[in-house]
Amino acid sequence: MKIRSIEDVPLLSTNLRIMKFWSFLLEHNWRRYFALIPYICLITTQLLDIYFSTEPIDVIVRNAYVALMFFDGTVRAVLLCVKRFEYEEFMEKIQVLHDDLMDSEDAILRKMLRECTVASRFISKVNFIMGCASSVAFNMYPLFTTKKDVSNEKAREVIVWCIKYQIQFINFVDTINDLTSYMFLFEFVAFGVMLCAMLFLLVIVETVGQMFVICSYIFVIFAQSSILYYFANELYDQSLKVAIAAYESNWFDFDVSTQKTIKLFILRAQTPCAILVGKWYPMNLEMFQSLLNATYSYFTLLKRIYG
Repeated sequence: MKIRSIEDVPLLSTNLRIMKFWSFLLEHNWRRYFALIPYICLITTQLLDIYFSTEPIDVIVRNAYVALMFFDGTVRAVLLCVKRFEYEEFMEKIQVLHDDLMDSEDAILRKMLRECTVASRFISKVNFIMGCASSVAFNMYPLFTTKKDVSNEKAREVIVWCIKYQIQFINFVDTINDLTSYMFLFEFVAFGVMLCAMLFLLVIVETVGQMFVICSYIFVIFAQSSILYYFANELYDQSLKVAIAAYESNWFDFDVSTQKTIKLFILRAQTPCAILVGKWYPMNLEMFQSLLNATYSYFTLLKRIYG
């Protein structure tokens, strides 16, 4: 079946109908100028705004990105208009090729053409959706980036409050360590010994019932310890992020005195709060992994000796 016009070629129909509507191809009417003139004005004013802008760098970069995207789309549209007849001639060749492939006796070629058509339409729809989403995002971005100017006094007040809260939290963790540090050391050793012993028993038991009971013991020991070490690791990681959060604030907008206060806050936050095992080692997932590795090593040694 022959295709009568390039508009009916499945590979081209989705994009070509949009281009025809805006008279970039196949037609020449007022829609072309209605689409291009506002974009040209927008790009011109955007470039002037970037050139004379005194806004922060993030705003300038965002505006430059928007201008670049609009400029790219406008250049593409202008090139379509300038080389309209070349594009149409090229698509007519695609129409002839499409007819030849569809009339081919090779079923594989026809299948590949259909798959290519489906992929082409899918990509066109995705590009259209992404373009609409980008336009919405560009318009909504200012709503989520508005910020209030904070005075140096207010910033210093907040920072001092954070320092006081940090000291209070550190004292709280120190109290926990005074109460539980050696207990955690005992549990650290006991956990390794008991897990190693249970794994060894799992090898030498003879009945399914015994294996089930031992597996239950292993699960309980592992679950209790992993939960404890997980939340201790969260404390360790989150306390490290305090310094990062302070550094990522707009500290450069404040006076020197406030900047020094933030610097002291960052210096103290670089030493993370941690639940300690035996007053020496921070309780985190890295230590938990080391314990599991050591337990498994002793288990393999016992298994080798017993065997």
